[in-house]
Amino acid sequence: MTLAESRTTDLYPTRVAGEAVMLERTDPTVWGGEQDGPMDAAALASHDAKGYSIIEGLLSPAEVQGYWQELVRLSSDEELKADERVVTEKKSGNVRSIFEVHRISELIGELARDPRILDRAQQILGSDVYIHQSRVNYMPGFKGNGFYWHSDFETWHAEDGMPRPRAVSCSIALTDNYPFNGGLMVMPGSQRTFVQCAGETPDDHYKASLKEQEIGVPSEHDITKLAAEHGIDQFTGPAGSALFFDSNIMHGSGNNITPYPRSNIFLVFNSVENTLVEPFAAKSPRPTFIGARDFTPLTR
Repeated sequence: MTLAESRTTDLYPTRVAGEAVMLERTDPTVWGGEQDGPMDAAALASHDAKGYSIIEGLLSPAEVQGYWQELVRLSSDEELKADERVVTEKKSGNVRSIFEVHRISELIGELARDPRILDRAQQILGSDVYIHQSRVNYMPGFKGNGFYWHSDFETWHAEDGMPRPRAVSCSIALTDNYPFNGGLMVMPGSQRTFVQCAGETPDDHYKASLKEQEIGVPSEHDITKLAAEHGIDQFTGPAGSALFFDSNIMHGSGNNITPYPRSNIFLVFNSVENTLVEPFAAKSPRPTFIGARDFTPLTR
Protein backbone atom coordinates (compact mmCIF):
# COMPACT_ATOMS: atom_id res chain seq x y z
CA MET A 1 0.00 0.00 0.00
CA THR A 2 1.41 3.36 -1.01
CA LEU A 3 1.47 6.38 1.31
CA ALA A 4 -1.32 8.00 -0.72
CA GLU A 5 -3.45 4.85 -0.49
CA SER A 6 -2.90 4.52 3.27
CA ARG A 7 -4.09 8.10 3.71
CA THR A 8 -7.43 7.49 1.99
CA THR A 9 -8.11 3.87 2.96
CA ASP A 10 -10.12 3.56 6.16
CA LEU A 11 -7.88 1.41 8.34
CA TYR A 12 -9.86 2.24 11.49
CA PRO A 13 -13.62 2.19 10.70
CA THR A 14 -15.86 3.66 13.40
CA ARG A 15 -19.30 5.24 14.04
CA VAL A 16 -20.74 1.91 12.93
CA ALA A 17 -24.42 1.04 12.58
CA GLY A 18 -24.02 -2.45 14.04
CA GLU A 19 -22.07 -3.78 16.99
CA ALA A 20 -18.86 -1.93 17.75
CA VAL A 21 -15.74 -4.08 18.07
CA MET A 22 -12.12 -3.66 19.09
CA LEU A 23 -9.48 -3.60 16.36
CA GLU A 24 -5.76 -4.24 16.70
CA ARG A 25 -3.75 -1.16 15.87
CA THR A 26 -1.47 -1.68 12.89
CA ASP A 27 0.66 1.46 13.36
CA PRO A 28 3.59 2.03 15.73
CA THR A 29 3.31 4.12 18.87
CA VAL A 30 6.90 5.39 18.52
CA TRP A 31 8.16 6.17 15.02
CA GLY A 32 11.58 7.68 15.77
CA GLY A 33 14.74 6.41 17.46
CA GLU A 34 17.14 7.44 20.20
CA GLN A 35 19.21 9.41 17.70
CA ASP A 36 16.22 11.58 16.76
CA GLY A 37 15.73 13.55 19.96
CA PRO A 38 16.22 13.96 23.72
CA MET A 39 14.47 10.76 24.83
CA ASP A 40 16.87 7.86 25.40
CA ALA A 41 16.18 4.23 24.44
CA ALA A 42 14.64 3.39 27.82
CA ALA A 43 12.30 6.40 27.71
CA LEU A 44 11.20 5.54 24.17
CA ALA A 45 10.61 1.90 25.12
CA SER A 46 8.51 3.00 28.08
CA HIS A 47 6.47 5.35 25.90
CA ASP A 48 5.99 2.58 23.34
CA ALA A 49 4.71 0.19 26.02
CA LYS A 50 2.51 2.56 28.02
CA GLY A 51 1.49 5.09 25.38
CA TYR A 52 2.50 8.04 27.53
CA SER A 53 5.47 9.75 29.20
CA ILE A 54 5.58 12.20 32.11
CA ILE A 55 8.28 14.89 32.11
CA GLU A 56 8.49 16.47 35.55
CA GLY A 57 9.74 20.05 35.81
CA LEU A 58 9.50 20.74 32.08
CA LEU A 59 8.70 24.36 32.94
CA SER A 60 10.33 26.33 35.74
CA PRO A 61 8.18 27.93 38.47
CA ALA A 62 8.77 31.35 36.89
CA GLU A 63 7.61 30.06 33.50
CA VAL A 64 4.54 28.48 35.07
CA GLN A 65 3.63 31.81 36.64
CA GLY A 66 4.00 33.58 33.30
CA TYR A 67 1.74 31.13 31.47
CA TRP A 68 -0.77 31.17 34.32
CA GLN A 69 -1.03 34.95 34.04
CA GLU A 70 -1.59 34.50 30.30
CA LEU A 71 -4.47 32.08 30.97
CA VAL A 72 -6.02 34.57 33.38
CA ARG A 73 -5.69 37.32 30.76
CA LEU A 74 -7.33 35.19 28.08
CA SER A 75 -10.24 34.07 30.25
CA SER A 76 -10.89 37.69 31.30
CA ASP A 77 -11.02 39.00 27.73
CA GLU A 78 -14.70 39.86 27.21
CA GLU A 79 -14.31 40.28 23.45
CA LEU A 80 -12.67 36.87 23.17
CA LYS A 81 -15.60 35.20 24.97
CA ALA A 82 -17.78 35.93 21.92
CA ASP A 83 -15.35 34.01 19.69
CA GLU A 84 -16.42 30.54 18.52
CA ARG A 85 -13.03 29.26 19.62
CA VAL A 86 -14.04 29.77 23.26
CA VAL A 87 -16.05 26.93 24.83
CA THR A 88 -18.02 27.57 28.00
CA GLU A 89 -19.35 25.19 30.65
CA LYS A 90 -22.77 23.79 29.81
CA LYS A 91 -24.35 24.91 33.11
CA SER A 92 -22.27 27.74 34.58
CA GLY A 93 -21.23 29.53 31.40
CA ASN A 94 -17.65 29.80 32.66
CA VAL A 95 -14.81 29.44 30.16
CA ARG A 96 -13.98 25.73 29.75
CA SER A 97 -11.51 25.80 26.84
CA ILE A 98 -9.98 28.19 24.33
CA PHE A 99 -9.03 26.57 21.03
CA GLU A 100 -6.37 27.55 18.50
CA VAL A 101 -4.67 29.26 21.40
CA HIS A 102 -1.23 29.05 19.78
CA ARG A 103 -2.54 31.59 17.25
CA ILE A 104 -4.43 33.73 19.76
CA SER A 105 -1.51 33.95 22.20
CA GLU A 106 1.97 34.79 20.95
CA LEU A 107 3.39 33.41 24.21
CA ILE A 108 1.78 29.98 23.73
CA GLY A 109 2.70 30.03 20.04
CA GLU A 110 6.33 30.29 21.08
CA LEU A 111 5.86 27.45 23.59
CA ALA A 112 4.74 25.10 20.80
CA ARG A 113 8.14 25.66 19.16
CA ASP A 114 10.14 25.24 22.37
CA PRO A 115 12.79 22.51 21.80
CA ARG A 116 11.85 20.86 25.09
CA ILE A 117 8.45 20.10 23.58
CA LEU A 118 8.92 20.16 19.81
CA ASP A 119 11.98 17.89 19.80
CA ARG A 120 10.13 15.20 21.79
CA ALA A 121 7.10 15.38 19.51
CA GLN A 122 9.27 15.03 16.41
CA GLN A 123 11.16 12.12 17.97
CA ILE A 124 8.04 10.20 18.95
CA LEU A 125 6.45 10.71 15.52
CA GLY A 126 9.65 10.28 13.53
CA SER A 127 9.08 13.29 11.29
CA ASP A 128 8.44 16.99 11.11
CA VAL A 129 5.19 17.95 12.79
CA TYR A 130 2.52 20.63 12.73
CA ILE A 131 -0.12 21.70 15.25
CA HIS A 132 -3.34 19.75 14.66
CA GLN A 133 -5.06 21.34 17.63
CA SER A 134 -4.18 23.59 20.56
CA ARG A 135 -6.19 24.76 23.50
CA VAL A 136 -6.05 25.83 27.12
CA ASN A 137 -8.33 24.02 29.55
CA TYR A 138 -9.79 25.57 32.69
CA MET A 139 -11.13 23.26 35.39
CA PRO A 140 -12.11 25.52 38.27
CA GLY A 141 -12.52 24.36 41.82
CA PHE A 142 -15.96 23.02 42.85
CA LYS A 143 -17.54 23.29 39.37
CA GLY A 144 -15.04 21.84 36.88
CA ASN A 145 -16.61 19.13 34.72
CA GLY A 146 -14.57 16.17 33.51
CA PHE A 147 -14.62 14.26 30.23
CA TYR A 148 -15.88 10.71 29.75
CA TRP A 149 -13.53 7.95 28.57
CA HIS A 150 -12.54 8.32 24.93
CA SER A 151 -9.79 8.04 22.33
CA ASP A 152 -8.89 11.35 20.69
CA PHE A 153 -7.91 9.58 17.50
CA GLU A 154 -11.38 8.08 17.13
CA THR A 155 -12.83 11.59 16.86
CA TRP A 156 -9.95 13.01 14.82
CA HIS A 157 -10.26 10.11 12.38
CA ALA A 158 -14.05 10.15 12.15
CA GLU A 159 -14.67 13.90 12.10
CA ASP A 160 -11.39 15.53 11.00
CA GLY A 161 -10.06 12.96 8.52
CA MET A 162 -6.81 12.05 10.31
CA PRO A 163 -5.75 8.86 8.50
CA ARG A 164 -3.65 7.13 11.15
CA PRO A 165 -2.80 7.52 14.85
CA ARG A 166 0.51 9.20 14.15
CA ALA A 167 -0.13 12.11 16.49
CA VAL A 168 0.91 12.89 20.05
CA SER A 169 -0.55 15.29 22.60
CA CYS A 170 1.34 17.31 25.17
CA SER A 171 -0.53 18.45 28.27
CA ILE A 172 1.39 20.96 30.39
CA ALA A 173 0.13 21.44 33.93
CA LEU A 174 -0.09 25.04 35.13
CA THR A 175 -1.56 24.00 38.47
CA ASP A 176 -0.67 21.13 40.78
CA ASN A 177 -2.36 17.91 39.67
CA TYR A 178 -3.63 15.88 42.59
CA PRO A 179 -5.39 12.50 42.48
CA PHE A 180 -8.54 14.28 43.69
CA ASN A 181 -8.93 17.42 41.54
CA GLY A 182 -9.94 15.90 38.23
CA GLY A 183 -6.52 14.79 36.99
CA LEU A 184 -6.32 13.00 33.66
CA MET A 185 -6.63 9.19 33.84
CA VAL A 186 -5.10 6.95 31.19
CA MET A 187 -5.14 3.21 30.50
CA PRO A 188 -1.47 2.31 29.87
CA GLY A 189 -1.06 0.16 26.77
CA SER A 190 -4.60 0.77 25.52
CA GLN A 191 -3.23 2.73 22.55
CA ARG A 192 -2.57 -0.65 20.90
CA THR A 193 -6.33 -1.22 20.52
CA PHE A 194 -8.68 0.88 18.40
CA VAL A 195 -12.14 0.86 19.94
CA GLN A 196 -14.95 1.38 17.46
CA CYS A 197 -17.88 3.53 18.51
CA ALA A 198 -21.51 3.10 17.50
CA GLY A 199 -23.83 5.71 16.09
CA GLU A 200 -23.90 8.10 13.15
CA THR A 201 -22.14 11.45 13.49
CA PRO A 202 -24.73 14.26 13.67
CA ASP A 203 -24.24 17.42 11.61
CA ASP A 204 -22.17 20.06 13.43
CA HIS A 205 -21.51 17.52 16.17
CA TYR A 206 -18.58 19.54 17.48
CA LYS A 207 -20.87 22.22 18.92
CA ALA A 208 -22.31 19.78 21.46
CA SER A 209 -19.36 17.42 21.84
CA LEU A 210 -16.94 20.11 23.04
CA LYS A 211 -19.16 20.60 26.09
CA GLU A 212 -20.33 17.01 26.59
CA GLN A 213 -19.50 14.19 24.21
CA GLU A 214 -22.16 11.53 23.62
CA ILE A 215 -21.31 10.22 20.14
CA GLY A 216 -17.79 8.83 19.71
CA VAL A 217 -17.51 7.33 23.17
CA PRO A 218 -16.90 3.62 23.78
CA SER A 219 -19.38 1.32 25.47
CA GLU A 220 -19.17 0.57 29.18
CA HIS A 221 -18.46 -3.06 28.25
CA ASP A 222 -15.40 -2.07 26.20
CA ILE A 223 -14.14 0.35 28.86
CA THR A 224 -14.47 -2.38 31.49
CA LYS A 225 -12.57 -4.82 29.30
CA LEU A 226 -9.74 -2.36 28.65
CA ALA A 227 -9.48 -1.41 32.32
CA ALA A 228 -9.30 -5.07 33.33
CA GLU A 229 -6.47 -5.65 30.86
CA HIS A 230 -4.48 -2.44 31.29
CA GLY A 231 -5.44 -0.84 34.59
CA ILE A 232 -5.67 2.92 35.10
CA ASP A 233 -2.85 5.41 35.74
CA GLN A 234 -3.26 9.08 36.57
CA PHE A 235 -1.26 12.16 35.62
CA THR A 236 -0.34 13.79 38.92
CA GLY A 237 2.49 16.11 39.85
CA PRO A 238 3.44 19.72 40.46
CA ALA A 239 2.77 22.60 38.09
CA GLY A 240 5.28 22.62 35.25
CA SER A 241 5.04 18.88 34.62
CA ALA A 242 4.12 17.66 31.15
CA LEU A 243 2.36 14.57 29.86
CA PHE A 244 3.01 13.32 26.33
CA PHE A 245 0.35 10.80 25.35
CA ASP A 246 -0.58 8.85 22.25
CA SER A 247 -3.58 9.98 20.20
CA ASN A 248 -5.30 6.60 20.57
CA ILE A 249 -4.82 5.97 24.30
CA MET A 250 -8.05 5.60 26.26
CA HIS A 251 -8.31 8.48 28.73
CA GLY A 252 -10.77 10.59 30.68
CA SER A 253 -11.15 12.81 33.73
CA GLY A 254 -13.58 13.15 36.61
CA ASN A 255 -15.31 16.26 37.89
CA ASN A 256 -13.37 18.59 40.16
CA ILE A 257 -15.35 19.14 43.37
CA THR A 258 -12.31 20.24 45.38
CA PRO A 259 -11.30 23.89 45.99
CA TYR A 260 -8.17 23.34 43.88
CA PRO A 261 -8.38 24.40 40.22
CA ARG A 262 -6.72 22.39 37.46
CA SER A 263 -5.63 24.18 34.29
CA ASN A 264 -3.35 23.14 31.47
CA ILE A 265 -2.02 23.99 28.02
CA PHE A 266 -2.80 21.30 25.48
CA LEU A 267 -0.83 20.95 22.23
CA VAL A 268 -1.49 18.24 19.62
CA PHE A 269 1.29 17.46 17.17
CA ASN A 270 0.54 15.51 14.00
CA SER A 271 3.09 14.12 11.54
CA VAL A 272 3.41 15.96 8.24
CA GLU A 273 3.17 12.47 6.70
CA ASN A 274 -0.29 12.02 8.26
CA THR A 275 -2.10 15.16 7.11
CA LEU A 276 -5.87 15.28 7.05
CA VAL A 277 -8.11 14.03 4.26
CA GLU A 278 -11.91 14.02 4.12
CA PRO A 279 -13.58 12.81 7.35
CA PHE A 280 -14.02 9.05 7.54
CA ALA A 281 -17.35 9.15 9.42
CA ALA A 282 -18.85 12.63 9.07
CA LYS A 283 -20.41 14.61 6.23
CA SER A 284 -17.97 17.48 6.53
CA PRO A 285 -14.81 18.29 8.52
CA ARG A 286 -14.93 20.22 11.77
CA PRO A 287 -13.79 23.87 11.72
CA THR A 288 -10.08 24.42 11.28
CA PHE A 289 -9.70 25.88 14.77
CA ILE A 290 -10.44 22.35 16.05
CA GLY A 291 -8.73 20.31 13.33
CA ALA A 292 -6.13 22.40 11.50
CA ARG A 293 -5.67 22.12 7.74
CA ASP A 294 -2.56 24.27 7.64
CA PHE A 295 0.12 21.57 7.56
CA THR A 296 3.14 23.88 7.70
CA PRO A 297 5.87 22.16 9.74
CA LEU A 298 6.83 23.80 13.01
CA THR A 299 10.38 25.11 13.31
CA ARG A 300 12.23 26.47 16.30
